[in-house]
Amino acid sequence: MSTVKTFHSAQVFPLENGQSLPALDIAYQTWGRRAADDSNVVWVCHALTGNSDVFDWWAGLFGPGCLLDPERYFIVCANNLGSCYGTSGPLSVNPVSGKPYFHDFPEVTIRDMANAHELLRQHLGIKNIHLLIGGSQGGQQALEWAIGKPELSENLVLIATNAAHSPWGIAFNESQRLAIATDPTWRENTPAAGLEGMKTARGVALLSYRHYHTYSVSQQAPHNELTDNFPAASYQRYQGEKLARRFNAFSYWALSKAMDSHNVGRGRASVAAALASVQARTLVISLSSDLLFPPAEQEFIARHISGAGYVSIDSYYGHDGFLTETATLNNVLDVFLEGRRNEDIQIEKMESAATDFYQYINAAVFSASVRKNKCRPLPRRETGSIPCNRYRAE
Repeated sequence: MSTVKTFHSAQVFPLENGQSLPALDIAYQTWGRRAADDSNVVWVCHALTGNSDVFDWWAGLFGPGCLLDPERYFIVCANNLGSCYGTSGPLSVNPVSGKPYFHDFPEVTIRDMANAHELLRQHLGIKNIHLLIGGSQGGQQALEWAIGKPELSENLVLIATNAAHSPWGIAFNESQRLAIATDPTWRENTPAAGLEGMKTARGVALLSYRHYHTYSVSQQAPHNELTDNFPAASYQRYQGEKLARRFNAFSYWALSKAMDSHNVGRGRASVAAALASVQARTLVISLSSDLLFPPAEQEFIARHISGAGYVSIDSYYGHDGFLTETATLNNVLDVFLEGRRNEDIQIEKMESAATDFYQYINAAVFSASVRKNKCRPLPRRETGSIPCNRYRAE
């Protein structure tokens, strides 16, 4: 069992945009016993509205009896900069003014998030990370950190993520922020400001997290006579209400802005050159039905990191398959962590669906497509087993 700890730095924390935070808090959790040589450290980076309790939101992959078991690994998960789960964010008190930041919280980037991880790592005295892993925005952070500190991580796993956030992804995020901005309470300096708008924003986000087939399977009308109150409509409302009970519009805004900022080529020679600097043994994983981070984006990462492996998981869950396809992820990661070479698994020549995306060059890369993956019981702490949660959102 783990509890949330807080690392407090009284030092000014510089941000990429030239601004700074006068002090910094980072909420984090650890599980397991750390080896003296750090050979069992697993650092996981969470997605947009996640938190430091990886056993909760990635159950079936992390936890007792799972592949990433605290009996074997020392697991670290830190809450993202700008979030509302203990790390400095818009609802935090500005130590200079003595009041919450609210709208005055400075814009942060994915690189700032990675730098916060680095500060916590130094505080914990960790000299080597055996496995650095993240999905979606967590994958963006992991990649940025692996580029900024190429000697730090032995193994790197990037799931449903990209090297630079796409115009498509930015458009989705801006549409969500437009929804928040239409809420008449949004300009208020109260924790509840913009909540109604955020509910709508969540509905927009779900359309990018899921897929046509996901809704066809999980939200199909029960009969042909309905003219209103469709399951898909009530599901959208439910997900907005659910998020509003645990999150706030200020952090949602800040974190979506941070995602838009992601570009590993910024301040470097190019995106490709930045990827080429990664030294960790790398596995990149895509979801076949991902609309928000299409597989072409993961193919590009794999092509430009020397020796990187690439796996495509055939899933109808869409982008959120990185949270729900834990049975398949267990199988794929087990092979990777055993240390098998790429040639031990099927090698294919991948043809990009968008050949001009980031100026693609066709190349032979590691590929192990997993077909017909079904929802199945998964181990989870003392509760025994649970089915894949097809309704979980990032």
